[in-house]
Amino acid sequence: MPNTLNPLELIARRWQPSARFVRRAALAAVVMAVVIVVAGGAVRLTQSGLGCSTWPNCEPGSLVPTKAMGINGLIEFGNRLLTYVLCAFIGLFIIAARAREPRRRSLTRLGWAQFWVVMLNGVVGGITVLTGLNPYIVSAHFLAATILLTVAVITWRRASEGDEPARGVVALPIRQLAWLLVVATGALTVVGTLVTGSGPHAGDAREVHRIPLNWQEITQFHVDLVYIVVGLTVALWFTLRAVKAPAAARRSVLELMACIVFQGAIGYIQYFNGLPEFVIGLHMLGSTLVWIGALRVALSLRDRGELPEDAVVPAPADGRRAAAAQSAPAASRL
Repeated sequence: MPNTLNPLELIARRWQPSARFVRRAALAAVVMAVVIVVAGGAVRLTQSGLGCSTWPNCEPGSLVPTKAMGINGLIEFGNRLLTYVLCAFIGLFIIAARAREPRRRSLTRLGWAQFWVVMLNGVVGGITVLTGLNPYIVSAHFLAATILLTVAVITWRRASEGDEPARGVVALPIRQLAWLLVVATGALTVVGTLVTGSGPHAGDAREVHRIPLNWQEITQFHVDLVYIVVGLTVALWFTLRAVKAPAAARRSVLELMACIVFQGAIGYIQYFNGLPEFVIGLHMLGSTLVWIGALRVALSLRDRGELPEDAVVPAPADGRRAAAAQSAPAASRL
């Protein structure tokens, strides 16, 4: 009795995506992870957090919002629909990574990790609604989205490099400084959720429980962490320049600096102008860009070799793709 092939294997026998396509699919997943964060912020800033009164339905007895729920119901339901769009992009990446030869299990595992983080965050989002926007659950919802963004960025990086054992391109203390920068940026993100959870813009026009912290004090702590991140970034830049690190690593630090400047400017504008909703939305976008930048800096300081050249591998009728994949590189050198 012939072996039954799973759908991914059937697709892989008929489609051979390029390495460039896989990288672009990984980047698309990163972009959608950012969109999800910003869209979640839009839900909160438009007071639509309880636009759908329950979960998984939008309201009891109805999966979709009704006319009586108004614009808030549409905004909250639209945010829920974006989860399906995100899953579609992640699914595209998983299929592309699975179909490409030689097969890289590390990429497909990272793709599936993204999918399961999305599922987890969907449940957390549902608990957020069912608990009436409990600020601690709201913070967990944002942090889960940040975990998704982290895995997506790592996947994007892995799709752009080979599978050799990782080796540092600079000395270990410098790489440790870069990861210290990542830790500080992560702490900045976590404290930012406390600022949000204790401040205004709770997510609904009705009274919503807030984290019992002094908003001014926690905001000042947030600013102090910004200065630490800036200091570490500047120190890393001068260090990489002094040791003549690869240009890509130095460029990634400059890109992070640009994101920090943008984020800092937005932060001061929102603080001294009464926290306007649109500016807060830009601040949430900036937080994702800073996090991506910090991760890219750390990942740029190690090397896994180059990706193999694309080779055209025909899909043989008898299904012996492995033999064809092994013979293709030799043929490409002729």
